[in-house]
Amino acid sequence: MRHTIFIFCTFLGLGCNNSKHVTASVHALDGHWIPVRQEIAGNSLLPAAFAKQQLIINDSNYTFAAESVDKGIANYKDGKMDIYGKVGVNSGKHFMANYKLENGHLTICYNLSGDRYPEGFETKGKRKYFLSEFMKGEMK
Repeated sequence: MRHTIFIFCTFLGLGCNNSKHVTASVHALDGHWIPVRQEIAGNSLLPAAFAKQQLIINDSNYTFAAESVDKGIANYKDGKMDIYGKVGVNSGKHFMANYKLENGHLTICYNLSGDRYPEGFETKGKRKYFLSEFMKGEMK
């Protein structure tokens, strides 16, 4: 489970709510992202758990650094995201997620089961749902 959370921390932000989705073009997500909030199954993670994580998105390629480095492809459109791990602990895995970009925050809610997109941005009572909120930042 820790490894699965790891990749999602890559994209990963919290505060799953049902606010209006604002989608972005692929290039709007390009850049270096730092997680500022995360939760899984309705439980917030302590900032120390994601303090050293960072996500880099370049077109449809992503690199997520945490305990180790994870790389792959992220296809996204209209608030839906398909993440395909190519290198690292999530190599060969497919995750499905919802995303929104609002006020400089990228929020991604993942279904770690990979069998369908989350219904929204709520993780409470859904043990395989992980939420991460990011802000653009500087490379560490």
